[in-house]
Amino acid sequence: MLIWSRKGRIAAGALATALFSVFFLLPLVVILLSSLTKQWNSVLPTGFTLVHFVNAFRGAAWDALFASLVVGFCASLFALLCGVWAALALRQYSAKVQKYLGMVFWMPSAIPSVSVGLGILVAFSQGPMQMNGTLWIVLVAHFVLISAFTFSNISTGLTRISADIENVASSLGASPRYRLLNITLPLLMPWMISALALSLSLSMGELGATMMIYPPGWTTLPVAIFSLTDRGNIADGAALTIVLVGITLLLMMKLERIARRLAER
Repeated sequence: MLIWSRKGRIAAGALATALFSVFFLLPLVVILLSSLTKQWNSVLPTGFTLVHFVNAFRGAAWDALFASLVVGFCASLFALLCGVWAALALRQYSAKVQKYLGMVFWMPSAIPSVSVGLGILVAFSQGPMQMNGTLWIVLVAHFVLISAFTFSNISTGLTRISADIENVASSLGASPRYRLLNITLPLLMPWMISALALSLSLSMGELGATMMIYPPGWTTLPVAIFSLTDRGNIADGAALTIVLVGITLLLMMKLERIARRLAER
């Protein structure tokens, strides 16, 4: 603890609670109230309705929810596969080489998502790998943006696994394939599930790059929310925001619970 006195801890706790309430809790409450009201022309909203949540599960809003789930799971699973592969491959190099190659994987996270989207749009709008106007270009953009975080989680998990376990298996005659499938990957599974949860949450909330490249018919939830609020339809946009937050939190909680259970074994 950086604060030793009881009064200081109380003051720090009160300040943290106030900041949390004003900058995090209050905006969520306002969004929730906006999604449940017919109109909000004064200080407080007037009228109560669930029609905005009904609209969130039909028509274009339902298509956007489906698109977000498809893009999120596909991009996250591919990022998980590549992150595990890259992290395992880097183990054979020295710590210095691992450091510099690891920085290469972190480069996409250091670039603004709008710039990533523009670069992918220009790169894949012509030539033999033309993907503009298709779902694939959205998957590529999301994969690029979330792969660094997946790689980081897997690399952290590998550092927690003692090399003695694999060395003992090798001394007993286990082949590299057997060690990978029956020792390394099972021990790494909690971090793999956590990486999947993080990647999925990042993909579900991605807006900047998706706005640059999304094709007709594959509007994700963040894009749909932006479009609704940009046209002045705050209530429907707020309802979609609550749906996005709820589904993302639910998926993360389920995946993190699975990761904890695997870690306790």
